[in-house]
Amino acid sequence: MKSHGAQAALKASSSNQHSPAPASPFRQPKAVWAVAFACVVSFMGIGLVDPILPALSTKLHASPSQVSLLFTSYLLVTAVAMLITNMVSSRIGPKRTLIAGLVIIVVFAGLAGTSDSIGGIVGFRAGWGLGNALFIATSLAVIVASASGGFGGAIILYETALGVGIAVGPLLGGTLGGISWRGPFYGVSVLMFIALIATVFLVPKTPKPAERTSIAAPIAALRHRGLLIMSLTAVLYNWGFFTMLGYAPYPMHLNEHRLGLVFTGWGLLVAIFSVAVAPRLQRRFGTARTLYANLFLLGVVMTVIAAFTDSPATVIVAVIVCGAFIGINNTLTTQAVMTVAPVPRPVASASYGFVRFIGGGLAPFVAGKLADHYNIHVPFYLGAATFILAIFVLATGHRILTDAENAAAVADEPEPTGEIIAVGRIGAANGNRPVVVAVDAGESAHAVLAAAAGRAADLHAPLELLHVHEIAVVGDEAVDRETYEQARTRVETLLAELATRGVAASGHVLRSVADHGSAGSLIARHAKAVGAQLVAIGGSSHGGVAHLLDGSASERIVAESGCEVLVVPPVTLAG
Repeated sequence: MKSHGAQAALKASSSNQHSPAPASPFRQPKAVWAVAFACVVSFMGIGLVDPILPALSTKLHASPSQVSLLFTSYLLVTAVAMLITNMVSSRIGPKRTLIAGLVIIVVFAGLAGTSDSIGGIVGFRAGWGLGNALFIATSLAVIVASASGGFGGAIILYETALGVGIAVGPLLGGTLGGISWRGPFYGVSVLMFIALIATVFLVPKTPKPAERTSIAAPIAALRHRGLLIMSLTAVLYNWGFFTMLGYAPYPMHLNEHRLGLVFTGWGLLVAIFSVAVAPRLQRRFGTARTLYANLFLLGVVMTVIAAFTDSPATVIVAVIVCGAFIGINNTLTTQAVMTVAPVPRPVASASYGFVRFIGGGLAPFVAGKLADHYNIHVPFYLGAATFILAIFVLATGHRILTDAENAAAVADEPEPTGEIIAVGRIGAANGNRPVVVAVDAGESAHAVLAAAAGRAADLHAPLELLHVHEIAVVGDEAVDRETYEQARTRVETLLAELATRGVAASGHVLRSVADHGSAGSLIARHAKAVGAQLVAIGGSSHGGVAHLLDGSASERIVAESGCEVLVVPPVTLAG
């Protein structure tokens, strides 16, 4: 089957095209590397300060509850800033927003290093939070817009930056913190300054969005029940998460270097399970069931920490193990938000970020008060309870989430939320089983369409045209490959192209909120539903490890469609 498809694809290719060697997602313009470097430094910030928390408490004569305010000020300002980031970006453009965020981080991280009081550091961390909100709101979009390796290549590069940043952050924090508690703050400031210079001179000007985002849009979006439920679930999850992150270093009784190693192990599991494991669990068990189990296991691990806080070895192992569940939760909660949200992706991200960061910001402050008034066990027991409570909150939206996953579109929503949305039809179907052709926004779409049209003519079959509209989720960030309207226009354009060939066809937009490979399963499901006798798709343009991270959508379709699959090799214009 597959060899026949490959031969047909080669016949369909025009004489001035050839199949290239697999493209590497790491062959990118300097602009992409500049932003990717800044992303690595930004992701370092997740665990950078953990190794120095006990040292700050000792050397600045501050209680753990006072030191915990470093998280509170940073996250609460980030939460409020999420309401304005899209408004700012839609008015001054992504590049300027990115630069503004970098400038603020450079200034306030440096000022935190110069401070001699815990109050000063807490205040400067608040400014740092504003810069981080502006940065994270635009960094992924700028990488996608600037990448030469295509959408998939850009996502792989961002995933790599996520993994490196989360894993290296605690190690760098422990190393610099071992020299001085000021070291991590100065280190971030210097590294972000390098990223700032590279971004200013290497990243091209980015166009402003066609529509401006209202500052009230993220708040108004929370009236949608599905988005509100997922956001409240995230509040409870983040409460437990930042209780662990803010207070677990104290009962370990380790120096800065060893704390850095512990949280490096934690960060490695966060990155691996976020990128490689979470999508597979989601495909096998579904988002809701995976989240229920994952939140329960987080509750169990936090209960272990609470019960055995007097055993440093137990706390160390539990924190590292916790990284696996946190990585899964970050990815799947964001996927769930994007699946149920009936509003544009930037608005959904802002609403979700605003609510969840509030939970993360308040948790360390409350944990400190509980530890001061009772003992250090109590904050962890509360953290465990919030993980379990999150299960019950999520369960109130179970039907909304599962319906969204099963393509139950809601007609009166501003954007379609179903998986398959009909766009139009040309010509009349003749009753024969159709040929399904799936195309994305890449350059190879016309070659795939030509190959499918040729086979459809041979089989006297109508065409079912699917265009994949992807919203990629990396960790707890999401990005659109295109808007829904752009996807719909793409289908209409390709239908017009088929009309000139005299091919009967219907067009659909396939909406996928997950990893790239999940789109393959959706295409295969549709092919089975319409009784397709053949599916035509484009082959992966990446090889090696990148091909594995790309989700192997082609392999998924071959395995699951139940019919012949025509895999059209990626093509480029000959020089």
